[in-house]
Amino acid sequence: MKLMATVFSRMVLIFGFYTLTVSLSAQPSTTMAATGLQDREYWVNTLYKIVNPVVKNMAAGTLKKNLPLEKGPGYSLNVTKVTYMEAVGRTMVGLAPWLALPEENNAEGILRKQVLADLLKGLPNVVNPAHPDYLNFTTEQQPIVDAAFIAQAFLRAPAQLWQPLDTITKQRFIAEFQSLRTRKPSYSNWLLFSGITEAFLLKIGQQADPFRMDMAYRKMKEWYVGDGYYKDGEKFAMDYYNSFVIQGMMVDMTAIMAERRMIPVAETEEALKRMIRYAELQERMISPDGTYPVIGRSLTYRIGAFQALAQISLMEKLPKAVLPAQVRCAMTKVMQNQFEAAGTFDNNGWLQLGFAGHQPEIADTYTSTGSLYLCTTGFLALGLAPNNPFWSAPAADWTAKKAWSGQTTKKDYHVDY
Repeated sequence: MKLMATVFSRMVLIFGFYTLTVSLSAQPSTTMAATGLQDREYWVNTLYKIVNPVVKNMAAGTLKKNLPLEKGPGYSLNVTKVTYMEAVGRTMVGLAPWLALPEENNAEGILRKQVLADLLKGLPNVVNPAHPDYLNFTTEQQPIVDAAFIAQAFLRAPAQLWQPLDTITKQRFIAEFQSLRTRKPSYSNWLLFSGITEAFLLKIGQQADPFRMDMAYRKMKEWYVGDGYYKDGEKFAMDYYNSFVIQGMMVDMTAIMAERRMIPVAETEEALKRMIRYAELQERMISPDGTYPVIGRSLTYRIGAFQALAQISLMEKLPKAVLPAQVRCAMTKVMQNQFEAAGTFDNNGWLQLGFAGHQPEIADTYTSTGSLYLCTTGFLALGLAPNNPFWSAPAADWTAKKAWSGQTTKKDYHVDY
């Protein structure tokens, strides 16, 4: 018995050391001076962990069968009519830039190829009326939102996500997008959902409704309040909807409108300048320990709150004073805080309602499991190649970390555009 106890004790020590080693190697952080490639590996593995249940079930034709139906308190929508498209659109829109990278035979490239293959296998199903995973485009208001995320994903990775689809599937998507015109969007950021879907149709040479694009463009210009912020409708709200929706869709939509000479190029350049300023403010919101203000609605979208900062990084349009590496390090720390929190994922790997862990009480009346996958938009910078300075530069402290540790810090001023 004594011998067995000794052996057991040694096994516990060895297992404990192994667990600690694995845990540390899997969690690079700026405090450990992780390299950019270590950070990238962490981003890739985290994104894959998030999206894999969605894309695997899409490929297997079992999305509706297996997606959990967790709902926020007082949930007010018809969950089975909307949550599945939420999961599909929000997964795709964040994945798209990463999937748009050239093929590689390394570990990351193999994962990327697998995810893309799963999506391409599943996409025909979601617009096939005879398939169990057929998505609802034609009733309810919510499909206006999530069809837009699918359209924006096609815009972000056309060669990978749109062009490989067969002719029938393409025709079905086009018809489903056009069917959304039977409902009007809310008088808010929802105008951009209609606008970006029509912009996609215009981009691929299909019949588009110019009024829906023009309405979104004109109202957002009217709702701009200054210093990089738009109102979300008639009243200003201090939340993250400038990042979740407004900034990115405004830039992407107006770029297509300018390309087709519907508006002057100067208009999309102005929208981009405003988004750059907003991204600059977002970087300053990340605290030294990688947290950010718990304000506004839709907090369960987690790091999707930084889509604007991620997209400006992807576009390589960060202000000169904001180093790409400091954005990388700041966002890595935020990811660790949110996605390593106990309860973030259920036992089958699906996201659960929460901000940092499982916190159903923080969810909104329109939030269900599918809604949560907008967090993928925080990973847009994975669309930058590994040798890009965003990934190749040494670790760097972000603004708040520099300021709170007594380092030289750039002053901040509002802008007049």
